[in-house]
Amino acid sequence: MITIGTEAPDFELPSSELTPDGKPGKKIKLSDYRGKKNVVLAFYPLDFSPVCSNEHACFKDDAVKLDGASAQVLGISVDSAWAHQAFAKQMGISYPLLADFHPKGGVAQSYGLYNADRGMTFRATVIVDKGGKVAWAQQHEAQRDDQVILAELAKLA
Repeated sequence: MITIGTEAPDFELPSSELTPDGKPGKKIKLSDYRGKKNVVLAFYPLDFSPVCSNEHACFKDDAVKLDGASAQVLGISVDSAWAHQAFAKQMGISYPLLADFHPKGGVAQSYGLYNADRGMTFRATVIVDKGGKVAWAQQHEAQRDDQVILAELAKLA
């Protein structure tokens, strides 16, 4: 997994957000947040799976606290932008879900978080500070704890 204190690898991925022609796939670039917000990269295996659905519900419920911590959540999995849009709509998710679809898991690999044996992303959280450095990173065996993430974000205030 990526080392704390290193420069976070930049990326640009299609998202669940709509393009001007009304289709999912609006490009999101990590470096666009530099100097503006801390970024919570929420790597997760798959849309619509039970644990992932519960985690995203928690992020949605804690949106006000995350916003208060000057943080932008970006969900990342190997699912397509179309799957992400359907998942976001069903779950009522307002933050972008990014499609690390092609090359499959390319961004997750650059963070050391791609499970090649299973063809999906490990469940992990990486906090990138406003300066573009990895401030905190943790791989999760089970559902992540938003309170721990909020406590780590508070250290960056």
